[in-house]
Amino acid sequence: MVAPDVATVLRIGVPSPEHAGEMLTVQRAAYVTEAQRYHAPGIPPLRETVQEIRADLAGAGPALVARAAWLGSRLVGSVRGRIDGAAMEVVRFTVAPDVQGGGVGRALLAALHAAAPASVRSFWLVTGGRSEDNLRFYGAAGYRRTGTVVDDAGVGLVRMERDREPLPAEV
Repeated sequence: MVAPDVATVLRIGVPSPEHAGEMLTVQRAAYVTEAQRYHAPGIPPLRETVQEIRADLAGAGPALVARAAWLGSRLVGSVRGRIDGAAMEVVRFTVAPDVQGGGVGRALLAALHAAAPASVRSFWLVTGGRSEDNLRFYGAAGYRRTGTVVDDAGVGLVRMERDREPLPAEV
């Protein structure tokens, strides 16, 4: 579990292509539990390669927003957002298992929401339908269930969405 002062030592920033290996390590550690829960070792986050992450970050432009979290020099989480019109899909949201529950995920998600361009009016994501902790976490962050889908590994997913909070100039 994370020390109570995580907020004072946690740093959120923009990951570069050089962080791809660390991001993949955390991603695999975070998603292996999901794969075990669903008896689906081939879920997409576990199939992604370091080269794909590096290319994603190198090509980061107006259609991709990425954030990572560090405790000291250790990368402990990351998230990417893909923009399509007025919506952003939250993808590959990962937090190292040994620091989950300590505020890293909340900080990352808030940073991603804040970094979205003003044109983004809503956020959406999918998470495992039997992943109760994830469903609670996203619900607490303002996401609501809007549908279900099955991924290419046969896992039942819940689609969740939330509207963007008004920007300061809109209040």
